[in-house]
Amino acid sequence: MQITIYDIARMANVSASTVSRVVNNKPNVNPKTRARILKLLAEHNYVPNEAARGLVTQNSHMIGILLTDIRTTHHTQGVYYIEQELSRHGYSCIIHNTGRDEQNWVHYIQELRQRKVEALILMGSIYQSDTMKEAIALYLPDLPVVICNGYFSAPNVYGIVSDEQGGVMECTGLLQRTGCRRPAFLMSRSTPSNELKKQGYLDGMGRYFPGLAPLAREIEPGAESTIAGTRALLGEHPDVDGIIFSDDNMAMVGLRALVDLDKRVPEDVQVIGINNAPFSSLTIPSLTSLDNMLYDVSMTAVRHVLALLLGQRVSKKMFISTEVVVRASTLPQAAY
Repeated sequence: MQITIYDIARMANVSASTVSRVVNNKPNVNPKTRARILKLLAEHNYVPNEAARGLVTQNSHMIGILLTDIRTTHHTQGVYYIEQELSRHGYSCIIHNTGRDEQNWVHYIQELRQRKVEALILMGSIYQSDTMKEAIALYLPDLPVVICNGYFSAPNVYGIVSDEQGGVMECTGLLQRTGCRRPAFLMSRSTPSNELKKQGYLDGMGRYFPGLAPLAREIEPGAESTIAGTRALLGEHPDVDGIIFSDDNMAMVGLRALVDLDKRVPEDVQVIGINNAPFSSLTIPSLTSLDNMLYDVSMTAVRHVLALLLGQRVSKKMFISTEVVVRASTLPQAAY
C-alpha cells in the first residue's frame, strides 16, 4: 500500500499542507519540522502522486509524441533518443502510433489535450498538413510544438529540418565523381521529405549531369514493389549505372534485386541509400548512405522543447547539415 502525505502528516504531527510544502520544496517551513518530515519521507519510501501534484502545479510533466508507423525504424529510433533525453530531465512521454489517416491525427491531438501534455513532438514531415495545422490551432494553440524534419507556419510551431535536399544533390555529385554516367532516383510514397530528396536529385542532375534527362520514379512501399521497381527500371533503362534510393531499407532490397539481375555492385551499378541506418554497414557490399543526422535532429527537438517550456526563445526553423557516408556500394573516387 502506497503511503500518502496524510500518513506522513499524522506521523509528523503536522498538517498535510506542511508535508506538501516540504515535498514540493516550498519555503516557510520550520527547519526542524522540515528535517523531521524529510526523514519520514525517506524511511517510508514516499513517492509523490504526479497526477495529484499536477492538479496543484498545473504541470503534468508529460510530453506527447506522434509518429505515423511504429514499424518505421528510422522514426522509432528518433523517438527512443527523445524519450530517453526527456526522461533524464524528469518528463514522461505519451507516444501515439497515429497511422496515416489524418482524421485519426485530430483524435490523438484531442486526447493529448485531455491528458494535459506540456508540449508536442511530431516525428516526420508527413505531419506538414492543413489538417494537423488546424488541429493544433484548435486544441493545442498555446503549447510548444516541434516537428522533426518538417515545419509549417504557426505561432507555436517549430521545425528541425535535415537538409536532405542538399544531401541528395551531393549524393548525385558523388556518383558523377565516381564515373557514373546514368544515375536514377527511386522513392516510395510521396511525402514532403521524399519530395525534397527528389528535388535534391533533380538539382544534382542539373549541376553534375547537364543535358541528361533525370530519371526519377515513385514506387509502392514494400520489398516486393522495390524489387519489381528496380527490375523495371533496369529493364527499360539498361544503361542505368547508379541508383539513389529514398531510404536505406529500399536500398538494401534494391541490392538483392540487382544480385538477381546478375548486376555487380558497385562495378555495374552503384547504390546509395538515405538515413545511414544501423544495418547499412552490414550489407554485402556495405551501403553508401546519406546520414540525415537523426540523433542531432532528435536532440535539438528536445532542447527546443525544454527551452520553450522555460519561456526562452528558439529558432522557428533550424536546418541540420547532412553527410554522405561512403562505403563499398559506390566506387572509389580515386579510380576516376
